[in-house]
Amino acid sequence: MQAFYSDRFVLPLPEGHRFPMAKYEMLRAGIKSALSQIILHEAPAATEGQLALVHTPSYIDAVLSGSITAVALREIGFPWSEMMAERARRSVGATVAAVHAAMTTGLGANLAGGTHHAYADKGSGFCVFNDVAVASRLAQIEWAKVHHKPLQVAVIDLDVHQGNGTAHIFQADPTVFTLSLHGDKNFPFRKEASDLDVALADGCCDSDYLAALDLALHTLSNRFDPGLIIYLAGADPFVGDRLGRLSVSADGLEARDRRVFDWCFGRQIPVAFVMAGGYGQQIEETVQIQLTTYRIALSYWQRWQLRNPMST
Repeated sequence: MQAFYSDRFVLPLPEGHRFPMAKYEMLRAGIKSALSQIILHEAPAATEGQLALVHTPSYIDAVLSGSITAVALREIGFPWSEMMAERARRSVGATVAAVHAAMTTGLGANLAGGTHHAYADKGSGFCVFNDVAVASRLAQIEWAKVHHKPLQVAVIDLDVHQGNGTAHIFQADPTVFTLSLHGDKNFPFRKEASDLDVALADGCCDSDYLAALDLALHTLSNRFDPGLIIYLAGADPFVGDRLGRLSVSADGLEARDRRVFDWCFGRQIPVAFVMAGGYGQQIEETVQIQLTTYRIALSYWQRWQLRNPMST
């Protein structure tokens, strides 16, 4: 199974910044140590042309040139630097590569990504460019060249925060189905309309969370027939997350991941997954949750190869 990382591009954040930049290198080290069958690649940078499939030229130029305003940077939550712009491009490039791996071998992964608060013309909530949207658009273009029909993409967003940017980008687009299972009272406080929004109360526990997910997947099955899934496997519904406000256990999140991968595998739908949010009070707990997602994904990738021996 192929996975793509960009943790060499570390932002020079001020002391006390709440974004857990260290988790990405820790996750890669954990995969390398415990899951040797996962092949790790440094992510390529998304091109300006790829970014322009979703983002406005003026916004792309502002980020890459450093002319982005202080107001826009405050909404993103990161100071500008050349490293910030390069990391944003690599995060998108990793998801593009993960989608390509998924379409050829069944599953692919980005050790970061899930920057679902980014809109076409602005960033927000630690999200600069929207990796899921760009990768979806590029996959659709490549698919149409061969198959001469639209690729149906479903985004299963299980980060604790609603994917407002992704929802806005794909509003009124019948070829992309956006599903968001998120905290009702959490950021963003002004939500966008996804194709399916499931708002959860603060303190939501395992049983209620998994029941809501089961119903959401059933609804997705009835309303849409995807040829590609992009799964945002956020670790932030965890009870120990600083920003999550839900009460889902590590076992509950493992059960969540199994449900999603099983749903995809049973329908033989390729799935690219990204890690999205995770802000554990103990960063080691966030990384362990993410490693569990990778362990589960690897088992489904192995089953995919047995069923599809011609995939490479």
